[in-house]
Formats: sequence, structure tokens, C-alpha cells
Amino acid sequence: MAKLYFYYSAMNAGKTTTLLQSAYNYHERGMRTLILTPRLDHRAGEGVVASRIGLKAHARAFERDEDLLAMVDADIAARGALDCVLVDEAQFLTKAQVWQLTDVVDLRGIPVLAYGLRTDFRGELFEGSRYLLAWADNLDEIKTICHSGSKATMVVRVDEHGRAVTDGPQVEIGGNERYVSVSRAEFKKITAGEGRIELQQPVLPLDAPR
Repeated sequence: MAKLYFYYSAMNAGKTTTLLQSAYNYHERGMRTLILTPRLDHRAGEGVVASRIGLKAHARAFERDEDLLAMVDADIAARGALDCVLVDEAQFLTKAQVWQLTDVVDLRGIPVLAYGLRTDFRGELFEGSRYLLAWADNLDEIKTICHSGSKATMVVRVDEHGRAVTDGPQVEIGGNERYVSVSRAEFKKITAGEGRIELQQPVLPLDAPR
């Protein structure tokens, strides 16, 4: 039976790498997938999903007002049966789009694997994540580690000096080095102005010139 899966984590836990690995596993077995990505996230280029370690794949970019069930139906009509739909940066989905993904599962019998952040830099749930947590059949956490050595469950946005930024728009595409995954205890300290975070250089793909 098809299910809606939500794989969530803090930043830099390997969500996109896991998505691309899942897509590869389907392709290796001769099965067809559709990768969806929000159009507002174009860091890797229009319609491209890319991981920090250099893996990438073509994807179908969507707007916030697009009907994802209709998009899946159009893809099937044009290219044939689908075996899986994968969604990158699923935190940017709207409530309506999460419901449409449940229809892809329930009405079309196609499994949907959605990957995204759970909370923003203020510790608040993203809209897409809120409804995926409410409606997904399976919830799986992809774990990563805080600089303190504890499990990282939250994300803090920092300025050029490593101090927490607590105001501003929820969505800020680019500048990934300004977002740091931390434990809840570290989140409380940093956002209270106690200490700073040493900024790290972006990780280069394995085949990038050094």
C-alpha cells in the first residue's frame, strides 16, 4: 500500500543526498520517479536538486499556487506510469499542497517521499512541515550533530560574527553558511545572546577544484 513519508531534520543532515539515493534505488530497478522542488529554491539552478557532496538530478519546479496532484497526473499522461514521487525542501509546501500529496497516495496509489526541515531559525514549524507531521503515514528523523556533540534538532540563523539573528523573514534562500544546526539547549543559549557560533566554510563537492 502506498504511503506518504516525511523525512525531517535540521540543516545539513543529508536530506537531499538521501532523496537522491532513494531516486537512484528506484531507477536501478527500472522504476520511474518524479522529483519535485519548490521554484523559490534555485540555488543549484532551475529544476535541479543538488546535495552538498556533489550529487544532483533534474526535478520539476513548482510554485506555491500549483496543484501537485494535477502536476503528477500531467506527468503520467506525458511519460507513463510513476512508481514514486519525491519532494525536496518540503518545508516550503503549502497546506493545500500537502493535502494534494495525500491524494497522490490515496487516489493514485503512488508513494510520496517528502524531505524537509521541521522548524525555522525561530524554532517555529514551517507550514509544509506542520501538515506533513499531521498527515504523513510515516515520520522519520534524519539525524545530525550539534557542535556540542549532542543531537541537533533545531536551526539557528547567525550574522557574520556568529551571533544569533532572531528577526527577519522565515524564508531566506542562499547563504547556507549562516544557518547552523544545534541542539535545543544550544539554541536557547545562542538565541539568548550567550556566546557565538564559529562560522564554517561551505563544504565543496568531492570533485571540486581545491
